[in-house]
Amino acid sequence: MSVEIAEDYRPSDDEEFMNELQLAYFRRLLENWKADILDGAKQTITNLQDESGSLPDIVDRASAESDKALELRTRDRQRKLISKIDAALRRIEDGSYGFCEVTGEPIGLRRLEARPTATLSLEAQERHERKERTLRDD
Repeated sequence: MSVEIAEDYRPSDDEEFMNELQLAYFRRLLENWKADILDGAKQTITNLQDESGSLPDIVDRASAESDKALELRTRDRQRKLISKIDAALRRIEDGSYGFCEVTGEPIGLRRLEARPTATLSLEAQERHERKERTLRDD
């Protein structure tokens, strides 16, 4: 089911949480984000196909190789992000999007706008991070 939403629509706390408009908003946000990442990946492929070996100066060649390595690490992180985006899109479809995996409580619109792939409420995320820190410190 497709819901038309205005370009300037922003979810509001005055609305029912995760109503059709909000779900359509977050679906669009996630799909646009994914498309931007995929476009960037295509650009990376083009950049990697450029020959850095043709640079005459060894320092320039080393710098170009370092830039490519950084770009590949960035793309690898973004590849992992795409799987999180896909998981968020699946949660929109199954009706669980926007609700904390631990508590079942709403995650919060502002948190979802800042991090549309969030699966934990702010409180649950903070507890998770405190637990990780405690385990790391042991």
